[in-house]
Amino acid sequence: MKLLNILFLAIILSIGTSVLAQPFKPGATTTTSTYKSSIPGWFVNIQKANVESAKTGKPILANFTGSDWCGWCIKLRREVFDTPEFKEWAKENVVLLELDYPRKMAVPEDIKKQNSDLQKAFSVQGFPTLWIFTLTNTDQGQATINPYGKLSYIPGGPQAWIKKADEVLLNKGK
Repeated sequence: MKLLNILFLAIILSIGTSVLAQPFKPGATTTTSTYKSSIPGWFVNIQKANVESAKTGKPILANFTGSDWCGWCIKLRREVFDTPEFKEWAKENVVLLELDYPRKMAVPEDIKKQNSDLQKAFSVQGFPTLWIFTLTNTDQGQATINPYGKLSYIPGGPQAWIKKADEVLLNKGK
């Protein structure tokens, strides 16, 4: 009986993930203007997220994810990011940025490069990894990352995740 439940869950998860993903079509082109986050309302471009961050005074919450293949990323989205509690918290506290590494979706080359550069800058080794940070522009046109802290999947739903994120926001990199 347990094996049947596990098999059923595996089938449901694989169907759900493939329905959410835009299929990768060889030869298909995805432009930066048509490329969207796998989660509605999240930025995919660091420069646009930074403009919003500067305008609102809120730090950026960057989600390094494999949206269509990473089991923990999918779990984090379902248990936290898709909840009304998280959406309300995010609206008040952060600017959302998705840095995706999908396997089944086409990603524009400039976004791939941006995501790769940020993955190196933050030394991201696995997914999901989330960083809260701000950017400061220097006189030379460079951006300096001001990290507050790093998060990942936290069991306990949105309340537990938000509690940890609030701690990171309070400490601001201390």
